[in-house]
Amino acid sequence: MTVDTKITIGEIVAEDFRTAAVFSAYGIDFCCKGDRTLEEVCEKKNLSETEVSEKLSQAANAASGQAADYLSWPMDLLIDYIEKKHHRYIEEKTPVLLQFLNKLCKVHGHRHPELFTVNEWFLQSAGDLASHLKKEELILFPFIRKMLKAKAEQQPVGMPNFGTVENPVSMMKAEHLTEGERFEAIAKITDNYTPPADACSTYRVTFAMLAEFEQDLHTHIHLENNILFPKAIALEKELQN
Repeated sequence: MTVDTKITIGEIVAEDFRTAAVFSAYGIDFCCKGDRTLEEVCEKKNLSETEVSEKLSQAANAASGQAADYLSWPMDLLIDYIEKKHHRYIEEKTPVLLQFLNKLCKVHGHRHPELFTVNEWFLQSAGDLASHLKKEELILFPFIRKMLKAKAEQQPVGMPNFGTVENPVSMMKAEHLTEGERFEAIAKITDNYTPPADACSTYRVTFAMLAEFEQDLHTHIHLENNILFPKAIALEKELQN
């Protein structure tokens, strides 16, 4: 893979998801802020374009760990995957994390008051994400499936009550950005999920779960922002012609 520094970092990861690990290592947000070019990111972070490009090429050309080619997946398959893997992950892990964070606040909060802030931020995230998933599952995703059916049957799709698919897509992307920034703040206040020296087993497990939750969210948002949403917008325009 030859990396084009003029295309967006979201497009780079969409072409080969193995490059995501490189961006993460450099602290580059490829999901919520994936609309920036590699050139722009390197300039802002004072990184060597050549060095980062070489790392990306090495990751993409690695023989081991064949990456899923999400970009080639049909949209209905991608939606099913997002719902069954990432939406279900959030629904299953959120109550467990809330329980663990509440326990940490009670036991360790007096020595580590930042836990109360983490708990508050994650509680806000839990509520916002629950609402977010329902908007996708009940409004946006059904319309994308409706467009796919209309194309297959060569029938008109009809105007949705939200006007154009770009409207809910814009809302979902704005909510993604909010979550990305919130977890960036959580990572910062926890020293990138590093448990303190006096941490008990529950403390360590909770921080590991938070780190995993954030990583899953990054993948989830990437699949939508950089692959599914652009395809949905393109399909709507195709059906209108």
